[in-house]
Amino acid sequence: MRTHSVRTAATLCAAVALTAAMGSASVATTATGTPSSASAASGQQPGQPVIVDCLWKSHVRPGDFMLACGDGNSRLTTLHWSQWGPNSAVAGGVNVVNDCKPYCAAGKFHSYPVTVRLDHPRSWKKHPGVQRYGQMSLVYTDNRPSGFERTVVYPLWD
Repeated sequence: MRTHSVRTAATLCAAVALTAAMGSASVATTATGTPSSASAASGQQPGQPVIVDCLWKSHVRPGDFMLACGDGNSRLTTLHWSQWGPNSAVAGGVNVVNDCKPYCAAGKFHSYPVTVRLDHPRSWKKHPGVQRYGQMSLVYTDNRPSGFERTVVYPLWD
C-alpha cells in the first residue's frame, strides 16, 4: 500500500512539473527579447496591438474575455470585432454578470448587450516590443447591471 502511495505522489509531481514547463514555454521570448511564436499563434500582426488577459496571455480579436478573474462573476462573450487597429478596437458582444444575490455562489448570471472599445495602446511591460491596449470601455446598449453606469471604463492588464 505504501509503495502505491509513493508512486502516485511521484506521478502527480511529474505531471505538475510537466504542466508548469509547458505553461512557461507558451510565453517564452527569443534571445532578442521579442515574443516567440506564441504571439504569432495568437494571430498578432506586426504593429498590431493585443489585449492581455489576467493570465498575461495576449489575444487578437478574442471571442470572449474574462473581466472578473478572481471569481469569474463578469465576462464578455460572443464578441464580434468590427475594428482592430493600431489605436483602437471595437466589438459588439454580451457582458455576462453574476448578480451575487443573496451572495455570489448562489447568484444568477444575467446577460447585457454591450459595445466594447479598446484604446490607449502602449508598450507591454512583459514584451516591450509588443503594443497592448491599455483601456477597455463598455457601453451598455440596453439594460445594465444594478449600480452600473451606462459606460464603464476598465484599465487592462500589463
